[in-house]
Amino acid sequence: MQYKIINTDTIYIVGLNQTANFTSNGLVTAKLAKSFMPIINLITNRVDQTTISLQNYTNFNLENFSPAIVFEKWIGVQVKDLNTVPDNLQSLTINAGKYLVINFEGTIEDFVSFWQDIHFNWLPNSEFKIDNRPHFERLGPEYNPNQAVNKEEIWIPIK
Repeated sequence: MQYKIINTDTIYIVGLNQTANFTSNGLVTAKLAKSFMPIINLITNRVDQTTISLQNYTNFNLENFSPAIVFEKWIGVQVKDLNTVPDNLQSLTINAGKYLVINFEGTIEDFVSFWQDIHFNWLPNSEFKIDNRPHFERLGPEYNPNQAVNKEEIWIPIK
């Protein structure tokens, strides 16, 4: 599997969030995106033009994995700082650390299979251990869930 390791400074996210689990994640993500995308341009201090699809797990543990695990789902953007958070939007600070970054291209169904393979097959047999920080995907401006094929980056926190 091709990947790169990125050491980040503190990352600041502004967006919307809601509680989800692996069963409801698709519906929750669609709902958040539908609410967030029309107001994305209210955020004036964005780092770039990508959108962030983020999962903030309390403690991600593959040994105790269940589709019913509850987590905080975010749709947002990375910003330079949290000095100007528009009303009705939330902010999240991600501590500096190391991320395993894997490029993905395919359908939403392919993404689910790819994500499962990374987490349940490849990672347990790799040198990496998952860190307790948010997991996220970076979606370029050309990303559209209605397209058959999309590109995104999968960011997995490691230690």
